[in-house]
Amino acid sequence: MAKKKNKSGGDTVKIKVPGSRKKVKMPVWLFLVIILVAAVAVGGYFAYSYFSKKNNSSSTSSSTSSSGSVTTSQYVEGDSAPITFNFIEQGNQYTGDCTYIKAGDNDILIDAGNRTGCATTLSDYMDNSKRQDDFVADGKLEYVIATHAHQDHIAGFVGNSNSSATGGRTGLLYHYKVDTLIDFAQHNTVSSIYTNYDAARNYAIGLGAKHYTALECWNGENGGSRTYTLGKNLTMTILYTEFYTKKSTNENNNSVCLLFTQGSKNFLFTGDAEADAEASLIANNTLPEVELFKCGHHGSGTANSDALLSVIKPKMVCICCCAGNQEYASDPNNSFPYQVTIDRISNYTDKVYVTTLGSWDDASYHEPFNGNIIVGYDTSGAETLECSNNDTKLKDSAWFKAHRTTPAAWA
Repeated sequence: MAKKKNKSGGDTVKIKVPGSRKKVKMPVWLFLVIILVAAVAVGGYFAYSYFSKKNNSSSTSSSTSSSGSVTTSQYVEGDSAPITFNFIEQGNQYTGDCTYIKAGDNDILIDAGNRTGCATTLSDYMDNSKRQDDFVADGKLEYVIATHAHQDHIAGFVGNSNSSATGGRTGLLYHYKVDTLIDFAQHNTVSSIYTNYDAARNYAIGLGAKHYTALECWNGENGGSRTYTLGKNLTMTILYTEFYTKKSTNENNNSVCLLFTQGSKNFLFTGDAEADAEASLIANNTLPEVELFKCGHHGSGTANSDALLSVIKPKMVCICCCAGNQEYASDPNNSFPYQVTIDRISNYTDKVYVTTLGSWDDASYHEPFNGNIIVGYDTSGAETLECSNNDTKLKDSAWFKAHRTTPAAWA
C-alpha cells in the first residue's frame, strides 16, 4: 500500500472504498489505534469467557428440574464455611433425636429430645462455652426444625413448667430466641405433647420467629425457601416427599427431610422417615452420595432401606438411640439398632456410632455408648470425630459382639 505525506507532515494510508473512485486518507497512527482497540476487545472477550467458566466450576448452585427435583452442583474443595454436627445424648433411658449444628455463624437445632425433662440437659449442652466456638453464644437459634409430631422428637421443645424460666417453661422454644422455625406439613398425633408443642411454637412466633412448613419451603410460599445459605459454599436444603401433601397414617413418614451441603460434601437427615417416605424421597429429589447420614428412625429396619442406602452410599452413620432396650421392641434383634439395619449399612461403611447404651433386662438402665457424637468439617472439608465417651466403632464394641452378628462386609 502506497504512503504519502499529509499536510501536517505525517504518513497517511490510502484505503480504497468499494463502489467509489475516491480514496480515503487516514493517518497511520489512527489506523494502528483502531487495530489495537480491536485486539484488546477480542482478547478481553476470550479472557472473560475463560474465567467465567472457571468461576462457575468452583461455586455452587441449586437448580430445580422440570420434574421438581433438586440438583446440587459440586464445589471445588477448600474454601467453605465450617460445619459441625452434635448428636446429643438425652440423659435418660429413652430413645429420641436431638442434633445441634453449628453452620458458619448459624446455630441450628433439629428435633429436641424424647421427654420434657431432657430440655435442660440439651440446653446445658448447647450453652456450654467449653466447646469454644461450637455453642450458642447469643441465646439465639437461627433455624429450628421439628421433623414430625412424635414425642421423642418434640418433647424438649416444650420442657417442664418452671415459674422462674422464660415463658414459664424450660422448653427450648422458650429458652432460645428463634429466627426461623420449619416443621412438618402433616400430622396425625393429637396428644397433650403436640398441644403443648403447638403452644411453644406459637410462643416463639409471638417473639418474632418466622414459621414455615416443609411444604411452604418447597413451594416457596409465604416467605419459605427450599435452600438457605448458611455461609460461604454452605447450604441447607429442604427436600421433598409426597407426604408433605398427602398425610401418611404412619406419623414417621410425615418427617421433614433435609440435606446440608458444604462444598462437594453432603449430609442427610430424614427424621423417622420409613421405607415409603424414603422411596418418595428418591423419586422426587436428585440425592447425592453423603459423607454423613443421621440414621433414619433410630436405626430401625423399617427405615434405612437398601433403596435409599444404595443411592446415598454413606461414609459415616450416626445413630441416636438407647441401644438394646425394650422401649420399642418385642424381639432383641429388633431393638435399636436393628440387626437388618446394621447388615444394610455394612455394605457402605463401618464408621457407625451410637449415642446411648441401654439394657434389654433393665428398662431404666442407660449409659453413654459413644456419648455425645461430634462430627466436624473445617473450611477445607477435612473431617473430625470426637465423642464424649469413646470413639469406638459399633462393630468393635462389647455390646455389638455380645448382641449382634457381624455382617460379612465387616468380617
